[in-house]
Amino acid sequence: MVDTFHYLMAGFAAAATPTNLTFAFIGCFLGTLIGVLPGIGPAAGTAILIPLTFQLDATGAIIMLAAIYYGAMYGGTITSVLINVPGEAASVITCLDGHAMAKKGRAGAALGIAAIGSFIGGVIATVLLVVVATPLSRLALSFGPPEFFALMIVGLVLVTSLAGNSLIAGILMTVTGLLISLIGLDPVRGAPRFTFGLPELFDGLGFIPVVMGLFGVGEILATAEKPYREVIKTNLRGLIPSRDEWHRSMGAIWRGTGLGFFLGLIPGVGAIIPTFMSYILEKRLSKHPETFGTGAIEGVAGPETANNSYANGSMVPLLTLGIPSSPTIAVLMGAFIINGLTPGPLLFQERPDLVWAVIASFFIGNVLLLILNLPLVGLWAKILEIPYQYICAGTLLFCIIGAYSINQSIFDLWVMLGCGIIGYLLRKLNFPLAPLVLGLILGPQIEKSMRTSLEMSAGDFSIFVTRPLSASLLALAVVILAFAAMQYAPKEIRDPNAD
Repeated sequence: MVDTFHYLMAGFAAAATPTNLTFAFIGCFLGTLIGVLPGIGPAAGTAILIPLTFQLDATGAIIMLAAIYYGAMYGGTITSVLINVPGEAASVITCLDGHAMAKKGRAGAALGIAAIGSFIGGVIATVLLVVVATPLSRLALSFGPPEFFALMIVGLVLVTSLAGNSLIAGILMTVTGLLISLIGLDPVRGAPRFTFGLPELFDGLGFIPVVMGLFGVGEILATAEKPYREVIKTNLRGLIPSRDEWHRSMGAIWRGTGLGFFLGLIPGVGAIIPTFMSYILEKRLSKHPETFGTGAIEGVAGPETANNSYANGSMVPLLTLGIPSSPTIAVLMGAFIINGLTPGPLLFQERPDLVWAVIASFFIGNVLLLILNLPLVGLWAKILEIPYQYICAGTLLFCIIGAYSINQSIFDLWVMLGCGIIGYLLRKLNFPLAPLVLGLILGPQIEKSMRTSLEMSAGDFSIFVTRPLSASLLALAVVILAFAAMQYAPKEIRDPNAD
């Protein structure tokens, strides 16, 4: 624990430099802006803005992108309260009571308690991250290639089984992502595979054009067809809740913090589940559940706290195990890889300066978010009045410039636009994108772990089941798939005796 404290203090020294403070501030500002703009969301926003970090050092780039992530998680609250349209998926539940409070003239209190709850949840979740990060990373150092292979399979299975409304759709998207990751040169033989003779594909499909297309362009196309609503005219003064509202909110904030952090540790849960579970929990514990949906401040405080606590908690499996737990975290993992870094236990050994600076920046970023969001609520409300067709056009232009600037390649532009159309169609067909992105990210690592394991065993696949930890993880993956299959199975199969 003494070493952890020493590394954290060194991380604060690095994160508090003027340069990194500036990157954290820019990330928080852009993240909040992305959250405010309905329909873009943290995954698309982070993917779109990755090109901004290409000229930065690795520490500054990750600090900025992480700040964009948790900034966007809060920014969606503003649209939920003021126009009853969630800025990102995790803010859907906030519409119920947040907008009802706005119609009663209590928009300021709703946004204030959301900002304060998000700050408390984010800071406490980061403290818990500091506590568990070192022990988990040390445990993961005992893993060999077979254990890492099995661990990544568990991560894929969790995301596949929890994403979307269909297990088959999730499996199809996962397999598609894995197949896309195979495009390029074979890492052992050096021979081209699935390149169709195109030299541009020898290095594989670029991660950034694919993700910018699936999330950025696809989200723009999907959002552009939705009607845009007017901002509610309401008084934004009185950002500090009343004494009674404080009393009703504090329990919700503490429960949301614990719930969000715990669910953030589980790959594949996604940001929506913690907010909905927090809302359901607060409604069941309330002495007046009938007030929920009519402007109960607990219905804002709990989910919004769980939202930001989840955002910080979800960094634990990424940093310690190298497993992204959500689409946005998968995009962040891609940013690590672009900067020559592999998230996981070795990162704590090879680059402790970077990983602890990033963790320390979470504390700083949460303070910056509180400073940004309370005084500047009026500014964010004004931004919502910009005609949405201008926002769509500007965002699309930024995507095009960003995709081209990576390699100055027209081919990357076509990849991004093609993936954008595919992403739009997949949304219309209710196919989840998270398993596809996770398969694309983890594919090369799964292949590397599998091939190294088979080299260790002279081609004997039994190495995956003769090692206790590897066998246990693979058994866990099978159990998860079995439960998911039962969940999505028709009622007659789940309960043969049902009428």
